[in-house]
Amino acid sequence: MGEEQFIDYVKIFCRSGNGGSGSAHLAHTARNPKAGPDGGDGGKGGSVILKANRNLWTLLHLRYTKHIFAENGGNGQKNKCFGKNGENAYIEVPLGTVVRMVDTDEFVGEVLEDGEELVVMKGGRGGLGNVHFKSPTMQTPRFAQPGEEGVEGWISLELKVLADVGLVGFPNAGKSTLISQLSNAKPKIANYPFTTLTPNLGMVAYRDFQSFVIADIPGIIEGASEGKGIGLRFLRHIERNSVLLYMIPVVSEEGLRTADEIVREWNILRHELEAYNDELLDKRYLVALTKCDLTTPEEVERILTNLPKNIPVMNISSLTNLHLTELKDRLWTLLTSED
Repeated sequence: MGEEQFIDYVKIFCRSGNGGSGSAHLAHTARNPKAGPDGGDGGKGGSVILKANRNLWTLLHLRYTKHIFAENGGNGQKNKCFGKNGENAYIEVPLGTVVRMVDTDEFVGEVLEDGEELVVMKGGRGGLGNVHFKSPTMQTPRFAQPGEEGVEGWISLELKVLADVGLVGFPNAGKSTLISQLSNAKPKIANYPFTTLTPNLGMVAYRDFQSFVIADIPGIIEGASEGKGIGLRFLRHIERNSVLLYMIPVVSEEGLRTADEIVREWNILRHELEAYNDELLDKRYLVALTKCDLTTPEEVERILTNLPKNIPVMNISSLTNLHLTELKDRLWTLLTSED
């Protein structure tokens, strides 16, 4: 799916329905011209409701939707007939969608499971008919309660991709190649920065018919948390990942890299995540040295030996499948660990 088809943020003006007014009708029959109040209640207004749909993974279908209005409730009628309840307005969204009020930035809620519903704006209550106001001292009330007005305002919908493992790395770190090897995803792959302009999700088959979801997040650059490059647009998606896989190539355009250069790149990536949301540093993680097919095993071993011992790291090659089975094992252990 192209960049123009991946939409992860929209704003929509919404309005819930007004409640119907209660009826102030007084009954008149041939046998009893003063039969008394028989006005029914007004119907409740429809609500604006967010509904999660697992078959959606982008907000593209809402790109040109600017207004969503729920139906007003019907007015009460004579003979104690209630007004019709207004129809709800449903907004179907992908799992992982967050809704906020635009004016106040108030967090309204999020939907994470298929079919889950979230009331964004509640419809107005219907007014009571005059039958409710009859009393020994007021036999024929000639008034009824008006319906409650609905709620209106701008909401923002923000999609945060749901995945078990998120790939984090600079552009051209080999993320797209890895996800194409581990999963059923078929991202665009080329040897230049920003090949990936949209998050790619892939299902990774594991042992005993188990599986997990991996997300190829578009490349972060230094300064992404300050709005540079395209990284800021996609940093929100990393918040949903349970485990982060930092991907750092062992070679650059200048040639083989040193352990110090690799540590520096890892620290930059961590800094960008921390600057965006410091809670991202609390996630479980693994560091993968990529493109190890472009150098000798001896050089890779030398780099590994000189890296700090407190960094969980392994070397891989997506082109030669070097250590990819071990990589899946280690990711699965991180995902299922209770520590």
